[in-house]
Amino acid sequence: MINFPMTEENLLLRQEIRAQMREHRRLLSEEKQRLASQSVIQHISIHEKISLAQHIAVFLSFDGEISTQPLIEYLWQQNKKVYLPVVDPFLETHLLFVPYHKSTALIRKKWNIFEPPLERAQVIPFEKLNILFVPLVAFDKNGQRLGMGGGFYDRTLQKGISKVPYAIGLAHDCQQVKSFPIAKWDIPLPEIVTQSKIWQRLS
Repeated sequence: MINFPMTEENLLLRQEIRAQMREHRRLLSEEKQRLASQSVIQHISIHEKISLAQHIAVFLSFDGEISTQPLIEYLWQQNKKVYLPVVDPFLETHLLFVPYHKSTALIRKKWNIFEPPLERAQVIPFEKLNILFVPLVAFDKNGQRLGMGGGFYDRTLQKGISKVPYAIGLAHDCQQVKSFPIAKWDIPLPEIVTQSKIWQRLS
């Protein structure tokens, strides 16, 4: 893996890729979104690590991301404990994870993202999570992930440098790119699940 210097040119290229990939996934029809979500669940249903996991963090999709609500409902059916990310109000560059149940009332927060209410007593220690599903805007065959640019998941993934929890990206096939400038803070993912397959990191 080569870390590219974050010159103005490379930063602009990353922004261009973000804009293109976000546009691609926004243009997907409801039917394509539905079929993609179903295919992702099929891959996940035979994934050994997920089958053995009890505590699983998921994100609520928006902006054309793979629809995660069917995945969440599938995990509930499998008696998994599901958690959602919440921005830490005292350290706003970091994420906390709290339980998500069918009865949980969601709150619209910054960037039009919905979060469950934050109750400190319910926050699960990060290392107690077994699986962390991660959103992304673009990815390559080596598991490199380009996020939205806020750095929330890069900082979160750095906490799991011991590979606990096990991180899995979720994306549409159309979000794969040949390459993009990699920054020193980018954390690659061991696996990325799309509607066509489970992509495992090559290096």
